[in-house]
Amino acid sequence: MSKTPFLIATAFALCATTLFADHAEARERSRAVQRTAQGGSVATERSNARFDSQRQRNWQADGQGNATAARSGSISGANGGNAGYEGSAYRNADGSAGRQGSAYANGPNGGTASTSGGISRDADGNVSGARSTTATGANGNSYNGSTTVSGGTVTHTGACTNASGETIACPRGN
Repeated sequence: MSKTPFLIATAFALCATTLFADHAEARERSRAVQRTAQGGSVATERSNARFDSQRQRNWQADGQGNATAARSGSISGANGGNAGYEGSAYRNADGSAGRQGSAYANGPNGGTASTSGGISRDADGNVSGARSTTATGANGNSYNGSTTVSGGTVTHTGACTNASGETIACPRGN
């Protein structure tokens, strides 16, 4: 009986084990969960050669119809880009509710974007809110816009400028 197939299989197993062990060491994950009858939270983190990220959520309710929740997260890429978000929401026993949030992104080549805003409903059902958004490309062109809603009317304004600050036509998506 030849020992060659056995030696080849052993060498392959040894190389594969080393390869998988190195790969497993390069990744990390964690998760924490807490729950009660009135709320809870979850937090996760991930890390590997391509990115590092984290997320959190928590919520709470009082059993009387009032509740709140919040979440946030961020990620950083190995190439230098990063992004994140955060938001919260509430609901009250009287029927009022609302939410607010923000997000950002920074590209590895200089582009950035951010947005923030919120919307709410009072106990009578009246809705109002606003959101603003800013984006700048790596070439320096930028967009600034805002949207508001009040009394059933939605209004949007937006403008684009080039790297010199001169107003230019905003590109339209397809």
